[in-house]
Amino acid sequence: MPKLKTKSGAKKRFKVTGSGKIKRKKAYARHILTKKTTKQKRRLGHKVTVKKVDEPNIKPMLPYLV
Repeated sequence: MPKLKTKSGAKKRFKVTGSGKIKRKKAYARHILTKKTTKQKRRLGHKVTVKKVDEPNIKPMLPYLV
């Protein structure tokens, strides 16, 4: 089977932790920030792990995980 190319968009958006989980940044933190509370903006700054359900969709885009 040939090697798979890494999807460059996924490469920029996801990182893998030491234990093999996938980290992502939260959405809604780019613009229209004036109407969002300080608390909401602070929470949007944190990284979170991808849900187990979504991992099978992301792993093929990052061949170094497969």
